[in-house]
Amino acid sequence: MLADREPVIAFVAVGANLGDAKRTVSNSLHALSRLPGTHCTGRSRLFRTTPFEAEGPDFINAVVRLRTRLTAPALLDALQDMENQAGRLRPYLNAPRTLDLDVLLYGDASICSPRLTVPHPRMWGRAFVVYPLADLAPDRVEPHHWAAVAKQNIVAITEPAA
Repeated sequence: MLADREPVIAFVAVGANLGDAKRTVSNSLHALSRLPGTHCTGRSRLFRTTPFEAEGPDFINAVVRLRTRLTAPALLDALQDMENQAGRLRPYLNAPRTLDLDVLLYGDASICSPRLTVPHPRMWGRAFVVYPLADLAPDRVEPHHWAAVAKQNIVAITEPAA
């Protein structure tokens, strides 16, 4: 049962580049705190990024910090349900998307399963993760992470959250 589980701090990347991406990302940031046994404890600013290893229009990205009693697989299931409700299709690898939600970190866990790898295996090579994560939790980002994303185009489009 959820009430029996100790809460874990998880970081989730949120992105979209189809439809009203800014609204979708903003709405998703609020919807994440409504997941069972979950509370949002912080969110980054919104950032605009050009697609990286992907196609389509610019992305709107953010990172949210959750305090959750969901297991990592249950959190992944909930995120994929939210993506499906937003009309996410996966016609090919890195296709444009109405909503993309990725578990970046789940406490101190190291998970490697066919469905989920945590820490996210490509997070440190993506400006759309590094910048929002640093905005939210600067202690999580180290100098070599910045160097890895230095040539990627990214711009903050909102003010820091209060």
